[in-house]
Amino acid sequence: MNKKAKIATAAAIVGISALGSIAALAWPDAGPPHEPPQKDMVIDKATRAEVINNVIANLDRGYVFPDKAAMIGKDLRARLSRGDFDGIGSAEKFADVLTDALQGQTHDKHLEVRYFQEAIAESPDGGLSPQEQAEEALHQKQVNYGFANVGRLHFNIGLLELHAFGRPQQAASRIAAAMTLLGDTDALIVDLRECRGGDPDTVMLLASYLFDKPTHLNDIYFRDENRTEERWTTASVPGRRYGQARPLYLLTSNDTISGCEDFAYALKNAGRARLVGETTAGAAHAGAPHRLDAHFMMFVPSGRPINPVTHGDWEGVGVVPDVRTSAKKALDAAQLAILEGMLPAETDPMRKDDMQRHIEELK
Repeated sequence: MNKKAKIATAAAIVGISALGSIAALAWPDAGPPHEPPQKDMVIDKATRAEVINNVIANLDRGYVFPDKAAMIGKDLRARLSRGDFDGIGSAEKFADVLTDALQGQTHDKHLEVRYFQEAIAESPDGGLSPQEQAEEALHQKQVNYGFANVGRLHFNIGLLELHAFGRPQQAASRIAAAMTLLGDTDALIVDLRECRGGDPDTVMLLASYLFDKPTHLNDIYFRDENRTEERWTTASVPGRRYGQARPLYLLTSNDTISGCEDFAYALKNAGRARLVGETTAGAAHAGAPHRLDAHFMMFVPSGRPINPVTHGDWEGVGVVPDVRTSAKKALDAAQLAILEGMLPAETDPMRKDDMQRHIEELK
């Protein structure tokens, strides 16, 4: 398992579960980045059996592909019966082994089991406790609800750097402020290279600023509810709409994941944006964390995106950029593409010479 995904406190679940409650964010990489290592614990046969049986039950209830849920359940029962897990006394290792078993059969990066040193409280309604809500609110405030930077590059190119799509209730005012600051730029770059996912409603809200009229983007089919939720941009937005006449480039990396991939995939296939950088992580499925016992939780993907253009999604394959380059070089490559598009229409000789020199430097 990716070491960065093993965030060893209950706060990691808090920061994720609320954002992922309707869909697009699983917990890897989204919690506080510098948590101290947690203490492992010894588990017995009864604990292993309880956790495995609860994993199977949760998959049967909600996993997005019921045939795969049945296949995994059959495999786990057989391995449990054979005693394949009997030698695992470490809670950390057991969580890793279960995650490897789940992902090995599905290649689903959202399907994961985690161990937590501190006991996970049972919630009567399955939601967050008041303490967890307070911890989540503090963490989201500390990361500014995913908004890392807003700026303007040379030649009036706007730059918006996102590390996540936070809750819409708090993110909405930040989106409106950012789009006001970027409103007079001639082109826009949205940097998703360190973007770890987020709330699908916030994905749609930001996308709404980038189209002139309601546009059909990615739908979500929820297996546990047997329903499909259509996802459209809105007819109106708070503040100033950026529109779709000006160039829009999105920067991606192998670490761009989940809801951030949703944003990139939707805008690419709608013809609104060009992607520059690396193929993204390939984690499309939506879901939520579920308690397995006092020290184990799992994330169960229960929904899958359906794009109206491709009729598919990016699960397991990632979103492929239009311009392939390393994540490190992606910003320069996007600026180069924008300036080469601007150059023929530039009428100011001095500005045109300056632009040409900058193009040569970027090359």
